[in-house]
Amino acid sequence: MFKVLITDPISEKGIEILKREPDIEVDNEPDISYEELLEVVKDYDCIITRSRTPVTAELLERAERLKVVGRAGVGVDNIDVEEASRRGILVINTPGANTIGATELTLAHMLCVVRNFHNAHNSMLEGKWDRKKFMGTELYGKTLGIIGLGNIGSQVAIRAKAFGMKVLAYDPYIPKEKADRLGVKLVEDLKEMLKQVDILTIHAPLTHETRHMITRKEFELMKDGAVLINCARGGIVKDEDLIWALETGKLSGVGLDVYSVEPPPYEFIEKLKKFPNVSLSPHIGANTYESQENVAVIIAQQVIKALRGQTVEYVVNAPFPDLSVLTLIKPHLDLAERMGKFLVQWADEGIREVHVEVRGDIAEHFHPIASAVLMGILKEVVDFPINIINASYVARDRGIKVEELTSEETVDFKHYIKVVVRSDSSERVVAGTILEGNLPRIIQIDKYRVDVEPEGIMLLFENKDVPGVIGKIGTMLGQARVNIAGFRLGREKRGGIALGILNLDDPVPEEVLEEIKKLPEILFVKQVVI
Repeated sequence: MFKVLITDPISEKGIEILKREPDIEVDNEPDISYEELLEVVKDYDCIITRSRTPVTAELLERAERLKVVGRAGVGVDNIDVEEASRRGILVINTPGANTIGATELTLAHMLCVVRNFHNAHNSMLEGKWDRKKFMGTELYGKTLGIIGLGNIGSQVAIRAKAFGMKVLAYDPYIPKEKADRLGVKLVEDLKEMLKQVDILTIHAPLTHETRHMITRKEFELMKDGAVLINCARGGIVKDEDLIWALETGKLSGVGLDVYSVEPPPYEFIEKLKKFPNVSLSPHIGANTYESQENVAVIIAQQVIKALRGQTVEYVVNAPFPDLSVLTLIKPHLDLAERMGKFLVQWADEGIREVHVEVRGDIAEHFHPIASAVLMGILKEVVDFPINIINASYVARDRGIKVEELTSEETVDFKHYIKVVVRSDSSERVVAGTILEGNLPRIIQIDKYRVDVEPEGIMLLFENKDVPGVIGKIGTMLGQARVNIAGFRLGREKRGGIALGILNLDDPVPEEVLEEIKKLPEILFVKQVVI
């Protein structure tokens, strides 16, 4: 008999699912204090929480029987995931359960902004009858641009088309076939999409790639009087540039459910209050009875699977029951994840295929190593936790084909991991190994042999192998006060094409990258952060 303790309020439907199982005993204590929980947690196999209950190292230490922590929601900030992993405790969550709630809130903000509903309502409460003041525009016939065509973005597209809108989408990690099925035009260049849209809505995760994706530079590309809706993540839009866009009239209206800091600073809200056509809500995308019911049902189903040792789709961590194996392959898992993180930034387009080759005496551990590669790729493109358990599921759901090759035969190194990623029109390669002393190294990038430590900020550039290139780049970086920590060079032959790799102490400003690209000897340049 498994004992489950529910420590925060969840929908009764989820509780009913758990209670129907003959091998599960449920105690529902949604108001239990932390001190009380410390005393009783030793008796339970699973606890289900939301954001109220802190699952600390102290609590986990007392949890003698605990096998599963279920988070009824996406965020796990209140859970010590590292300590849970060390103790072999599964942490599971419920990404995607609030899709419809977030979708409908997006449309609500969109309609508020284009029809002035919120302002008209407030005017009526003041006893006014000012019909001329609240002239609006229609969604019908307008062009909607969607950044991120995942679960929520797809549902927004379906509803927007029902309004008679033309829908464009930018998402380098979504196959064209999915967009075609939705009747959406998938564009490859975000800048070109921004020039065409009347309304822009964001449904992407906040990652290194998407942070400050929308700044003054992007706003300047948009039509005068365009509308922005953001119900995804606040940090994707740069706050001060959003204010600039409203001040200049580049944006005629804004709808926000998310903010860079939550709750947002008073000063930011005061700035937004100056503009009449701003619709705000306090991050309530998931705050519907239906979404909360979905969360409860999904977490109940996942907990049942986890307790019975079945495959669980939404695992936040990945415990290894044999700690000796964990110790043996951890350096290789770290290397594989870094290689995946490198490739997703190095690739020009969204990745469609991943080919993983593992050689040497680590070949028997191919599956966790391949999953670690996928972890590195996916962590850059999704906004929910990715780990060795769920990486292959998420890759499959996103239409990424994974090919496998293992061999105990060695090449030039005792341990060897090679990853090839393919997009619609290009292919990228990286290979790595672990040297004596557990030192990770990238030994191949595309066609070039290199010796690079995969860590920190890296500036990579293909150039004509002629004298003076490194000096020019070094001068530009020096003038920008960017310090060079190391330099490596790979080339096929003398006087041909070379690949330079600079390890840097600080990121290169965008304007400096643009200047480097203009050098006649430079064929390609990319900044990668690992």
